[in-house]
Amino acid sequence: MQVVMGIDPGAANLGFGIVRVEGNRMSALDGGVVETSSELPIERRLERIHRALAELVAWHEPKAMAIEDLYFGKNVRSAMAVGQASGVAMLAAAERGVRCFAYTPQAIKMAVCGSGGAGKKQVQRMVGTLLGLPEPPTPDHAADALAVAICHGGGAGRREAIDAVEGTARERVAG
Repeated sequence: MQVVMGIDPGAANLGFGIVRVEGNRMSALDGGVVETSSELPIERRLERIHRALAELVAWHEPKAMAIEDLYFGKNVRSAMAVGQASGVAMLAAAERGVRCFAYTPQAIKMAVCGSGGAGKKQVQRMVGTLLGLPEPPTPDHAADALAVAICHGGGAGRREAIDAVEGTARERVAG
C-alpha cells in the first residue's frame, strides 16, 4: 500500500489530491484546492500554500508527491507564479522526507485517459471512474491533482517490481 499526493500547481488555486494505491486498485483519500487571494502579496500566498500542504503531508504521510510539470505559455508572470507554487509544494514534501516527481500534462492525460490529447471533462470523468467515485471530482484543480496522483500511482506497482528484481540481481552479483 502506498499513498501518493498529486499537485496541480498554481498561486491562486493549487489543487491537491491524495490517492491510496494498493496493487492495481486506487482510491481517493482527500482532494481539494488551496485558494489564495490575489489581493495578498505573493510571499503571503506562498506561505499559505506551504502551510496548507505541510499540514496535508503530515496528516496523510504520502510516500511520494507527484506534481504537474510547468507549462510555459505566453503569460510569463503566471508561469512564474506556478513555478513558485511548485517550489513551495516541493519544500513541504522535502521537509517530511517525501520524494517528488514531475509529469507533463500529456503524460498525465495518457496515464488517465490513454490519450495525451484528452480534454478536461474526459480527464475528470476518467479520474472518477478510476477512483470509483460516484461522480467526476470537482473543482477542476482538485480533479487535475487526483489525475497527477493516478499518473504516478499507476506506475508505482511496476516501479516497485522493477526495484525488487534489480535489488535481487544486485544481491546475487554482490554475493
